[in-house]
Amino acid sequence: MPKSILVTGANGQLGSELREQRILNPDDTFTFIDRDELDLSNPAAIHNWFLDKKFDVIINCAAYTAVDKAESETELAAAINTKAVETLARIAKEKGISLIHISTDYVFDGTNFKPYSETDLTNPQSVYGQTKLDSEQAMLAINPAKSIIIRTSWVYSSFGNNFVKTMLRLGKERDELGVIYDQVGSPTSARDLAQAILSIIQHPKFNAQKDTEMYHFSNEGVCSWYDFAKTIFELSAISCLVKPIETLDYPMPAKRPHYSVLNKAKIKDAFGITIPYWRESLQSCLDVLKGNKQ
Repeated sequence: MPKSILVTGANGQLGSELREQRILNPDDTFTFIDRDELDLSNPAAIHNWFLDKKFDVIINCAAYTAVDKAESETELAAAINTKAVETLARIAKEKGISLIHISTDYVFDGTNFKPYSETDLTNPQSVYGQTKLDSEQAMLAINPAKSIIIRTSWVYSSFGNNFVKTMLRLGKERDELGVIYDQVGSPTSARDLAQAILSIIQHPKFNAQKDTEMYHFSNEGVCSWYDFAKTIFELSAISCLVKPIETLDYPMPAKRPHYSVLNKAKIKDAFGITIPYWRESLQSCLDVLKGNKQ
């Protein structure tokens, strides 16, 4: 059955990829909104916006993602990352809308020795991580039916600002770069995540859910930021020398998890999703970026 789908955060990395990949769901109708159309920091504005509108699915890609800035802008980060999600969850429950909310590896403290599962204990080390965990807990408490939370990590895309595009720029400007080697995780292509979400929306198990479920998604494989940067330069034929540095050599206001690998077994088993290896998806993104410049 065709669905009416609302995408918030439409101009971000994931929102932009959903706009590109919506051809995968040709029978569905998509509405894309960003902060210009809806101020997610204002709960009253959110309620008013939905008064005369009906959707089957909300994909909430909107978030306050300035991780370091969140340490000083705590109220704004909480308003967008937590309160807005709580408001959307209540609207979803009242109107019978499915809500797909995107969360983060930052809900964990990064001290694990094996990939984090959905049931592992959370312990955020930053304001950003805490506001995202609070959003998860609010959504689970309200429990809109046929809804999911997807935790992801190290997201990049041909759209927006991200690590891949920053490395490409710096690699061409400088002869050498220091990149952190003691933070380990899995890069995630926003395009792969968008495709997974669109596939999930069509899956019978998603439409039969009675409760809100938690899932993890990232690309397959593991690397450090150092390895990630080295690979970006290798695949792009950039000769910039990459030197490994420790986290303590590059202090930031917000503490990052040292280990952010996510166990994806649940989402793969539930929805029959095949997840690409991170190097393959990185190559695809670099091909798109190269094509955009031609």
